[in-house]
Amino acid sequence: MRAVIMHGPGDVRVEDVPAPELVEPTDAIIRVDAACICGSDLWPYRGISPLKRPSRMGHEYIGVVEQVGSEVRDIQVGDFVVGSFMASDNTCEICEAGYQSRCIHVVGMGSIGTQTEYARIPWADGTLVKVTGDITPERRRSLLAASDVLGTGWFAAVAAEAAPGKTVAVVGDGAVGLLGILAASQLGAERIIAMSRHADRQALARRFGATDIVEERGDAGVAAIKEMTGGYGAHSTIEAVGTQEAMEQAIRSTRAGGHVGFVGVSHGVSLDGQELFLSGIHLHGGPAPVRRFLPDLIDRIMNDQIDPGAVFDQTLSVDDAAEGYRAMDERCAIKVMLEF
Repeated sequence: MRAVIMHGPGDVRVEDVPAPELVEPTDAIIRVDAACICGSDLWPYRGISPLKRPSRMGHEYIGVVEQVGSEVRDIQVGDFVVGSFMASDNTCEICEAGYQSRCIHVVGMGSIGTQTEYARIPWADGTLVKVTGDITPERRRSLLAASDVLGTGWFAAVAAEAAPGKTVAVVGDGAVGLLGILAASQLGAERIIAMSRHADRQALARRFGATDIVEERGDAGVAAIKEMTGGYGAHSTIEAVGTQEAMEQAIRSTRAGGHVGFVGVSHGVSLDGQELFLSGIHLHGGPAPVRRFLPDLIDRIMNDQIDPGAVFDQTLSVDDAAEGYRAMDERCAIKVMLEF
């Protein structure tokens, strides 16, 4: 079967690899219907997160169940499913508290790779959610988004406590930041400020519910947010990048007593203790517990309440995965969908 393999920075290949087999009785094998390239896949592509060996890529997926282990009860062969980028048993104390991405038995799907024709899904009952109803092309794209970027943006908005009457600032205009805007809108935020310099992303931000755009960054961006909020800063801020500049901008854009939801994968970020102490803000984030939100998100998608799949602005055959990585690296595409 074909799989996307990264050999090193800028070196992405599609190769023939052995098909997966059931390993644990709680596993399932799915035929991947579609996968996609994530912003976090660009860290090794750019050499920022070095690879020790050639690695299978991808952690976002939708597909059809082909096999199930002997202990799988809720998922059946033939089911069309969406799964989280983190596999979880969904029964441990951490899962029951709503943090499935930190399950005591968690398996990162990135360690398995889902940019491939078939994939093994650990903890199938706890990880996969069955989809029923008519899966139109638009819904299909949106279901794929739910596997990571929608669920991650949603968690960011929840962690930032976006709610009616609040102003939400969003740092980052990639797929996660844009879907954080959609989530904040769905959660009833009164004002949503998208921090973006790119016209196409600004347009999508407004489509998802942004009321204002701030193009400035750093101190100038913080000043713009403060000016727009009467000197207070945002009630809620989403940090969806993972860099030092983005985290500092998020913290400084938030009013005392406000909340920052951070979901950008941290690279080289360190926080000044004195500044954090004096800020008086709440920080909450990390790997998104997508599984917590999947049933609700799937329901919204299948009832056409939301269209998160609009973040996919390029669709390619998996054979052209290298082109997709280049497009996202060069910011020619927001998010690339890979089909088989």
